Amino acid sequence: MKLLRPAIMLTVFFVVGFGLLFPALIYGIAQTIFPHQANGSLIKDSTGQIIGSELLGQNFTAPKYFHPRPSAAGGGYDAANSSGTNLGPNSDKLINGVPDDPKTKDVDESYAGVKQLAEAYRKENNLTAETVLPTDAVTRSASGLDPDISPENARLQAQRVATARGMTADQIEQLVSQHTQGRWLGIYGEARVNVLEINLALDKAKS
Repeated sequence: MKLLRPAIMLTVFFVVGFGLLFPALIYGIAQTIFPHQANGSLIKDSTGQIIGSELLGQNFTAPKYFHPRPSAAGGGYDAANSSGTNLGPNSDKLINGVPDDPKTKDVDESYAGVKQLAEAYRKENNLTAETVLPTDAVTRSASGLDPDISPENARLQAQRVATARGMTADQIEQLVSQHTQGRWLGIYGEARVNVLEINLALDKAKS
């Protein structure tokens, strides 16, 4: 009993203290100080319905919306298949891609490389071949679920969005500036634009 009693007391102490009280304390602090972040940074529409999260990207393809960076997660922005390409910077596949193989019609083995992605990006945004593209416009993120694009990427898409919505380029540029988040504490990370948030702002501005 001399050994059993302290063992039982220690087990109860750790179970109650670190299995119940400590998690409850952290939960209470998070819900009090950071409720939005603690609950998944969820974004709701005007009716209060959850339509996404600030932390998880979604795919937009319509001309009237800003498009996210390319994704390698499943078929693109598949939260159940978060992944990158795992291709190195010197990979020929990463740069030049893999074209469709007419011999394997049943299996699509094609892969869009940086060159193909750049060509498609310039075409959809009516840009010249000399236009310098930001890296995030033609590369996939490590998670495949990046919710943000660079301000440079957003500005190159601004004219397409303005034309599709019948708005002026200045109006779209203003929205981009309003939704550009700077570096955290001024030194960490890069300036960014949350794609879902700016697209919601576009729908609201046009409504």
